[in-house]
Amino acid sequence: MDSQNDSIAFIGGGNMATAIVGGLVRAGRAPQTIVVVEPDAAARARLAAQHGVRTLAGADAALGAASVVVWAVKPQVFAAAAAPCAAQVRGALQLSVMAGVRSAAIARATGAAAVVRAMPNTPALIGQGISALWASAAVSAAQRAAAERVLAPTGRTTWVAAEADLDAVTALSGSGPAYVYYLVEAMEAAAVGQGLPLAQARELALATVAGAAALALQSGEPPALLRERVTSKGGTTHAAIAALDADGVRAALVRAIDAAHRRAQALGDELGRS
Repeated sequence: MDSQNDSIAFIGGGNMATAIVGGLVRAGRAPQTIVVVEPDAAARARLAAQHGVRTLAGADAALGAASVVVWAVKPQVFAAAAAPCAAQVRGALQLSVMAGVRSAAIARATGAAAVVRAMPNTPALIGQGISALWASAAVSAAQRAAAERVLAPTGRTTWVAAEADLDAVTALSGSGPAYVYYLVEAMEAAAVGQGLPLAQARELALATVAGAAALALQSGEPPALLRERVTSKGGTTHAAIAALDADGVRAALVRAIDAAHRRAQALGDELGRS
């Protein structure tokens, strides 16, 4: 399953598909073993020029050779995209990077039993993402390993125990980069208000966020402990954390992620009816 000679088919050639394709080629997969179905001519030309992969405007018999089919279309158009592909792909592992489209809908549209759903995030575009994966009961150990190999060039992977957990993943890490950028925007604005030039404020804010995350990952220590080490009683950090607590920032963040979770669940319900 998914040797370097097996074919991988991508349905959709947008940013996430491009990130995965590019990562696979850089990792040594032969471009001729990758086929991308993408109706947009400009996107097809870009993929072929950048990565040397085969591109198709629509489904054809070439999809039947794929051991893994990666669904990377917009969730709202999945059913329409799957209809012309189903006859060729039903024997393959279906690997979805679409938000909200549940495994039952994927199986129903493709006629395939083996479905792995993945929720990546946008740092995958530079190989620094994290993808949570869930596998249906029909997925073999070899197919689970194949799904991991497809996504490995985009960053870290982790498996969740239940499909419903992907809604929580969507709310946390799927949407999470936006929360970080929102924080950076606020940090920039404060620094500019205190007299720093915008470019310098942005450099300091981004480097601080990146460095803090790297330290937390490398140390393996709880974020609360790392925070306490920076927070001397009566010092500047203590004043800042006290202000955040007084404004209910922690509770607001929890509410925000809860709101994203509820929306992810609702989208799954809506897409499941299509």
